[in-house]
Amino acid sequence: TNQRETTIVWDRKTGAPIARAIVWQDRRTAAVTDALKDAGHEPAVQQKTGLLLDPYFSATKIAWLLDNVEGARARADAGDLAFGTIDSFLIWKLTGGKRHVTDATNASRTSLYNIHTGTWDDELLALFNVPRAVLPEVLNSADDFGDTDPDYFGTSLPIRGVAGDQQAAAIGQNCLTPGAIKSTYGTGCFVLMNTGSEAPLSQNKLLTTVAYQLDGTPSYALEGSIFIAGAAIQWLRDGLKILTSAPDSEAAAKAARSNGGVYLVPAFTGLGAPYWDASARGLITGITRDTTGDTITRAALEAMAYQTHDLMQAFASDGLAPKVLRVDGGMVANTWLMQFMADVLDIEVDRPVVQETTALGAAYLAALGVGALASLDEIGQHWQLDRRFAPTMQAADRDRLLAGWQRAIRQVRTR
Repeated sequence: TNQRETTIVWDRKTGAPIARAIVWQDRRTAAVTDALKDAGHEPAVQQKTGLLLDPYFSATKIAWLLDNVEGARARADAGDLAFGTIDSFLIWKLTGGKRHVTDATNASRTSLYNIHTGTWDDELLALFNVPRAVLPEVLNSADDFGDTDPDYFGTSLPIRGVAGDQQAAAIGQNCLTPGAIKSTYGTGCFVLMNTGSEAPLSQNKLLTTVAYQLDGTPSYALEGSIFIAGAAIQWLRDGLKILTSAPDSEAAAKAARSNGGVYLVPAFTGLGAPYWDASARGLITGITRDTTGDTITRAALEAMAYQTHDLMQAFASDGLAPKVLRVDGGMVANTWLMQFMADVLDIEVDRPVVQETTALGAAYLAALGVGALASLDEIGQHWQLDRRFAPTMQAADRDRLLAGWQRAIRQVRTR
């Protein structure tokens, strides 16, 4: 499992990347996607890919590498270069260059893959100026991706399960039926709701994506993407030196007792759903002389709940209002945050025993791929609840906090 949109282009003969990877958070192609929006291309792109126009996705990153590395476009056109998200690059390396493949979940995050036909789309390739010759073969999420070179591990190991990180987390959370929903809190925050065989087009700037694909049949999901969640705590620790370690954030939030009217909008790499504003930048507002490091830490944690509330409002406006949210990722160990999340969302929040469900989901797919699981339906027998958080906050307090968040959001938006 892997960061989905992070983009690498490498030489097919040597396996060497032509440049550093462009990570999923990178904003360098914002002007390109803004121009495509202004030219009216977004509805057609969304219809085919389920995605909006944003530098987040791989297509403009590929084109940037081909246009900014000397000779790269000519080499790509000649078939000498390969593109891949991290899964493709790892599989290429692990198989000794024998397999250039990806799975449908990762392909669906490139802006080049038609999620309805299950194919790379010629019109999208032309729009983003990406040659077909660089693209990997798209397989099922549980499939034969090749076998590792024996030199790596002393024996050849089969690679049989692949999924982008958020889809893998949804599988690990047993979100396999329509309406099941999870939210992962790592570097960013990503909410996925399973929609089954239907690929609904959101009217509220959520993404439609492939949840997983088995035996040639895709299952879909609606997704809300937040770019900065746990990364804000990392910034407080490594950048501002307010925290010694990330787990210290829980004690800091409790010590602050309230946010004191302080809001932190972590738009360090723009705003994701439901705003999709690549030019927005971060803000701390409401500071007074009473503001402390604990206050700012609490505001950073609260922002994760407020951003998730924005996503839930978008789901509700699309006619999908969950009553329980399953959560996972490194930040969910913070019990204070999970209770605040339930309070702000006004729904129950379920934390599983195994909180690193991204790796777990990839393991389930691999187990299916080698026959250790007969079907994904068996996952439900393994999922275990650690703790359920029920909302306790008064509605008036919730409304007051959310109104302050919306005032802060309005200050950073540019589109």
